[in-house]
Amino acid sequence: MLSPIAIRHIAGVLPARWGSTRFPGKPLHPIAGKPLVQHVWERCRMASRLDSLIVATDDQRIADAVAGFGGTAVMTSADHPSGTDRIAEALRSIPQATHVVNIQGDEPLVDPVLIDRLADAITTDDAPDMATAANAIDPDDAAVQDPDVVKVVTGIHGRALYFSRSPLPFFRNRVPGLAVLRHKGIYAYSRAFIERFVAWPPSPLEQTESLEQLRALEHGASISVILTDDDSPGVDTPEQARHIEALLARPHNGSSIP
Repeated sequence: MLSPIAIRHIAGVLPARWGSTRFPGKPLHPIAGKPLVQHVWERCRMASRLDSLIVATDDQRIADAVAGFGGTAVMTSADHPSGTDRIAEALRSIPQATHVVNIQGDEPLVDPVLIDRLADAITTDDAPDMATAANAIDPDDAAVQDPDVVKVVTGIHGRALYFSRSPLPFFRNRVPGLAVLRHKGIYAYSRAFIERFVAWPPSPLEQTESLEQLRALEHGASISVILTDDDSPGVDTPEQARHIEALLARPHNGSSIP
């Protein structure tokens, strides 16, 4: 449990980069009449544990759009190797922040309850260095073979052992009840850990798989993986944006999709 004398300020930060090989300008792509980043912002505002919320961007067009819908944007360098490095720069504008939840700017259906669970996980007295989330998928799901879907395996106590774009684990033998875990790109960590993280250069496995969380694992950091039923998709392509728009157009049926 959090110590009663602890003073903490949890900041939600949305990294939103203009440049994308497959989808330039993605944060401003309109979905159901709003830019993508606005959908993410509004979902984050529904979380109860965040004390502040900002968008960290490298492009004035994104900053202007955020200001236009009443959000707060912070300009950062375009040269950061990862979203966490971008967040470290953006945190200069929130000196009171002690902890951070890093919400990907392309997750328009992110679950506010999951944001709160991550915030709680990282502010306990025995908190790990990082917390993230994953949802179970069937080992026969096509997503297991998709390199754009990141998989994670955990130890018995729920700490991450490895993340990969490859199928993980390899099922030489089927073990009853063992699912594949699809990693969700949301993280929580203390400000002190972020400062340590950005002092490390990009690591070999991080560069090989293009997964920043491997930098933390390669340096011996502990990453707690919270299991969630939230299987809301992100947006990496215009086709996926159209899929999200179709989901938003559906009547609410009690699922994690609003």
